[in-house]
Amino acid sequence: MNKVVLLLVALLVGPTSWIHAAPPNVILILADDLGWADLGCYEADLHETPHLDRLSSEGVRFTQAYAMSVCSPTRAMLLTGRHAARLGITVWIEASLQQNKNQKLLDASSLHDLPHTETTLATRLRDAGYFTALVGKWHLGDARHFPETHGFDVNIGGNHWGAPQTFWWPYRGSGQFGNEYRYVPHLEYGKPGEYLTDRLTDEALHVMDHAKANHQPFFLYLAHHAPHTPIEGKPDYVKHFTSKIRPEFHHQNPVYAAMVKSLDDSVGSVLTHLREQNLEENTIVIFTSDNGGYIGVDRKAGQTIPVTNNAPLRSGKGSLYEGGIRVPLLVRWPGVTPSGKVCSEAVSLADFFPTLTNATVKSPNNIAMDGLDIAALLKHPDAKLDRDGLFFHYPHYYATTTPASAVRTGDWKLIEYFEDGRVELFNLKTDPGEQNDLAESEPKRVAELRMQLDRWRSDIAAKLPQVNPNFKRKQK
Repeated sequence: MNKVVLLLVALLVGPTSWIHAAPPNVILILADDLGWADLGCYEADLHETPHLDRLSSEGVRFTQAYAMSVCSPTRAMLLTGRHAARLGITVWIEASLQQNKNQKLLDASSLHDLPHTETTLATRLRDAGYFTALVGKWHLGDARHFPETHGFDVNIGGNHWGAPQTFWWPYRGSGQFGNEYRYVPHLEYGKPGEYLTDRLTDEALHVMDHAKANHQPFFLYLAHHAPHTPIEGKPDYVKHFTSKIRPEFHHQNPVYAAMVKSLDDSVGSVLTHLREQNLEENTIVIFTSDNGGYIGVDRKAGQTIPVTNNAPLRSGKGSLYEGGIRVPLLVRWPGVTPSGKVCSEAVSLADFFPTLTNATVKSPNNIAMDGLDIAALLKHPDAKLDRDGLFFHYPHYYATTTPASAVRTGDWKLIEYFEDGRVELFNLKTDPGEQNDLAESEPKRVAELRMQLDRWRSDIAAKLPQVNPNFKRKQK
């Protein structure tokens, strides 16, 4: 059907049908280290997120959405629909080049780069005629594996580092993460006082304008660095939240609260721009985070208190407890998602590759997917998914954990630790805070879940940590 015929059809059926006949735009906004309980719509106490709360009221809010426990594995999984352990990316890429030699186990090997043999969401959409852009954090490999080699027409800010030296222009320097000199590319023409979250937002709006001017549907992957360390916020916001803190609040960090506020401002600007440019009714907007909130202290930024608190969930980034892997997820999909609904079904960020490609590309993926198409769930948030289980694999050390794997099936979750084979079992329906380990009282269920976890690791050839032959136990 040529353009003239399409135009005649549009005039006959009306402008609304014409809009929805066009391929939908996709905006995927990914926060960095934002905790599950850090938004107002997830009952945050100190933080203020009116724009994200509005997005929640206009779409579906998920209460049990899952990422991996650290950043690069989640980003790889999100863009490919394939589990991070299947991809062989199980730790952030800088750590893949290091080996902790002072622990009982040696870390499992992990790829430094997302292989070019993997097909990304950007590649699929670009091949279908989309204008594709990454604005912000990449963190999936060296220059030979930058976004441009994985389906993105435009890369603004993406490189191999996991965090900027600073959130203040010119976004460069050394000292925050050692002596290495870091910078954020393609943001040269700024000015003193410019804040990274704001600048990335401005660049994202330019991407939308470019695509509209060229009559292309677009895929915008806005991968913010906020609120990852360094913990730096706008002074006026910091002052506001400092005056607001109460002893009974879970959240006690005013600088982090300021960073979350700027992140919310960014989402507000994107939503406003969509409306002003008449793009709102044909644009899918997804907001989520790459892992649970970071509960350490950013001492290099002058902090003396934990960055955030994931209560009522246990622990945080790195851990396979819920605080490390459960993330906020908001989806507004005009014509698909109802407004103001809450979905309690467990979903994975891997689900968005098949969901979005099935809705936009309209051709078979022909790729072994770990994610599921959740379009039916988006339409009917009370529906159920036919999924055997959700799996997590972090064969590395972090401040919050030793090497471990986990499986969630239904309401039950089992965590297995590799150092000693110890397991923990929780019923997340009755105990979302994972305070009551039921492993001893439920031996049959432990055996079943452990077998399921073993079989999954074998099926995907998950890399495992190895015994450290040079480990010497510390004397008490």
